[in-house]
Amino acid sequence: MELQRKHFFLDWRNFLGGYRANLYLCSMKNIAVFASGSGSNAENLMRYFNVSHPEKQIRIGLVVANRPDAYVLERAGRMNVSCFITDHDAFYNHPSSLLQALSDYRIDYIVLAGFLWLIPPYIVEAYPNRVVNIHPALLPAYGGKGMYGIHVHRAVIAHGEKESGITIHVVDEQYDHGSVLFQVRCRVDVGETPDSLAQKIHLLEQEYLPKTVDDWISGRLPL
Repeated sequence: MELQRKHFFLDWRNFLGGYRANLYLCSMKNIAVFASGSGSNAENLMRYFNVSHPEKQIRIGLVVANRPDAYVLERAGRMNVSCFITDHDAFYNHPSSLLQALSDYRIDYIVLAGFLWLIPPYIVEAYPNRVVNIHPALLPAYGGKGMYGIHVHRAVIAHGEKESGITIHVVDEQYDHGSVLFQVRCRVDVGETPDSLAQKIHLLEQEYLPKTVDDWISGRLPL
């Protein structure tokens, strides 16, 4: 009788342990970060969620790149984050492989961090209001096709703007369009160069992107 009781308690503890583990997995929110280049913002997100704040139960579960030589892949490898590489034809004409990867990694949200391709309708439909992008200007100004990176900063300076900043917004089927979640500004000083402005913008991205994604997923930002 004593042995049976002991086995009962052991089985019950094992059940509770498995239940808690499954509950933890169910409550974990997984993000896929899409990036085309160096991936400094992607790495910042990985460090914020996967290393510095595991208690938030939000993690970067997958990095998607559209170039096999994108440095973001090396960053992800160092952070033990899985990667998926796509090409133009597969991304736009054969969605099943990417959608399957997103499903396999239980992706709940997508963050575009320097991803230069227009997001196709099938992703917007699969993740309604669950895809966000960071843009290095104050949208709706200086957005649209071809407006990325240094091109944005050159245009801002050429037009004599007194300020610039970053915009984090929900993604729809148009470039740099969709509900704005967050904006923050910085001065464009006299004598500013595209490179010096890029440095200011990068500091804003590093400071505010992880916090904004956190607030968005946690429901603290209205859509």
